[in-house]
Amino acid sequence: MSSTLTTSTTTVGAEVWRPLEDTDHSASVSVVLKLRGETCDVDCLYCFEKRKFAPGGAQITPKHVRRLGQIFGERPLAIELHGGEPLTVGKQAMAALLDELGAQPTVHRVHLQTNGVRLDDEWLDLFDTHYPGLHIGISLDGDEQGNSWRVGYDGTAIYPHIVNALNLLAERGGNCGIVTVVTPSVLGRAAEVIDHIAAFEAVRAVHLLPAFDTAVTRPLKAAGRRTSPSRRLQALAVDEDGAAWAITPGQYAEFVLDAAARWIGAGHFRRIKLDPAVAAIRRLKGLETAHCHFAAHKCSHVFTAYPDGRFGSCDELPWPQAHLLPLAAARSEADVTAAQHANPLLTTGRQLMTTCASCPYRSVCGGGCTATRWRMLKATGSDDAYCDHRARLIDGMAHLLAAPDHPAGAHCFRAHWRPTVPNVIDDADAFLARWDDPAAPRTSARLRRSNHGNINAVGLPGQHEADDLDPHHPQWRDGIEDRVWPLVDTITRSWQAVTYDSCQGHAHLGTVLTPSAFRVGLLPRTRAEYAGLAARLCHALAATDGYLPAAVTARIVRTELTSARTSRRHPVLNLTLTPAPGSTWADYFVALERAVRTLTHVVRHTPAVTGCACALRPPHPSREA
Repeated sequence: MSSTLTTSTTTVGAEVWRPLEDTDHSASVSVVLKLRGETCDVDCLYCFEKRKFAPGGAQITPKHVRRLGQIFGERPLAIELHGGEPLTVGKQAMAALLDELGAQPTVHRVHLQTNGVRLDDEWLDLFDTHYPGLHIGISLDGDEQGNSWRVGYDGTAIYPHIVNALNLLAERGGNCGIVTVVTPSVLGRAAEVIDHIAAFEAVRAVHLLPAFDTAVTRPLKAAGRRTSPSRRLQALAVDEDGAAWAITPGQYAEFVLDAAARWIGAGHFRRIKLDPAVAAIRRLKGLETAHCHFAAHKCSHVFTAYPDGRFGSCDELPWPQAHLLPLAAARSEADVTAAQHANPLLTTGRQLMTTCASCPYRSVCGGGCTATRWRMLKATGSDDAYCDHRARLIDGMAHLLAAPDHPAGAHCFRAHWRPTVPNVIDDADAFLARWDDPAAPRTSARLRRSNHGNINAVGLPGQHEADDLDPHHPQWRDGIEDRVWPLVDTITRSWQAVTYDSCQGHAHLGTVLTPSAFRVGLLPRTRAEYAGLAARLCHALAATDGYLPAAVTARIVRTELTSARTSRRHPVLNLTLTPAPGSTWADYFVALERAVRTLTHVVRHTPAVTGCACALRPPHPSREA
């Protein structure tokens, strides 16, 4: 099959974008059924579906559902019933659709997303009768203030109707998920908003979606001769500078981190799943997630069917550009993949992911949302802000995982998550116990000097097996390299911290080995110590601003250390000196001695602190090459 794609899967990375034909039939696809296109009984000011001018009036039928089974064969189908408002199809049509979905052997999940306005006992009885396992999602933007953009055509708030629907679900012992659009109406109030949503007993999941609508500069035109109050409200909220409900990627990241901190601190995590926090946590832990923004099954595994017979890719992508082919023309999955390869929009989206190949966040981030990145690139000429906010989310969630009782550290801009592989210790718990016990038995260490690695190692290029030494060990000083010793000595004696690893930096000249950067690894004993060390390191780096050589950058790295005996993963902090963006390794090693002296002096004079320095001394903005 010929392809217009200019980038191979291997170049993009299978962990970022996996084409449909590269997955076997055990991998599911998600199909969004726009039951009545854009037709809806409310007129939320930020509604993206109505901006696509999708056909309304007609509706998806059981025949469309049967067609999906014919196309995808044995592949599992996750069905999303959307609109507009899906309940506008009426009870008789909905019952027929649910019966057909229940009869399809490959349909393993059905989710209905509603505004909740029409939800009543009759609808819930219908769901229980025709599809007992139906997952219900309700759109609720937090509290009453947060829902100010959600109105009827008469301009009045629909919040009271949503509250009634949620209370009714709770009375019947049912549950649901919540979709919350993050707008300026909730910024700065994340804890309050999360507590409000969690107060509804029926809620089991919350998905925070960003209103990245700065590119929306024109309100929708009225459908008829008369302009509804809702459209007049929208016209007042949109001008050439963008929509009043829009937020920036940075604002979204900070809101999610604050929401996640409250979700953890208040114990809401025991009942409620919060995304994208849970998706980020799973990826940080090396686990898979079904959240397509963090997984490789992106737009190539997500489809949308409209009532007029159009069949296309993810509904977040712009239409009609995302259209693939008429549903009636798709006889098999091969027809769908051929249409995917011929679609210029999917080609562009996949090419966007090529920048992920060298990104250190790739294994957790997964590239994010193709549609959002594409819109941001089109609106501003760059998707850097989108990528930056994804990094902020991951950095902050890594802190909350390590020190959930100290949420302020999640907002540090100097501590960055990085995968460190391999990063293994024989037994971290035993090592920590021995570190603080002068009377513990200590065996003789193997010390072999080498120009290509830490002298406390086997001493061969590329082999880093080492004995774990502590300050009470008689060979402690001999086991630390000369250039890194003053910093290690300061951290262990003055800061009373535990170091599990150190390297003075090696050029590895005359070998095929990649040069090694200067580093000291810190293994916190407790969550509180982790937070304290991270804050203290942040102050130390703030004090080095303007004093390090231009070729060297100091970094705080959040990562994990694995115990070989137990496979337990311990959050650790690495203090590193790396080549500055645009500098060569040769430049780096020329300047390294001076950089080490500066950093050591600053660390020696940095006291213990309770919070990081970012609020007082923000780091200089820079993007890693």
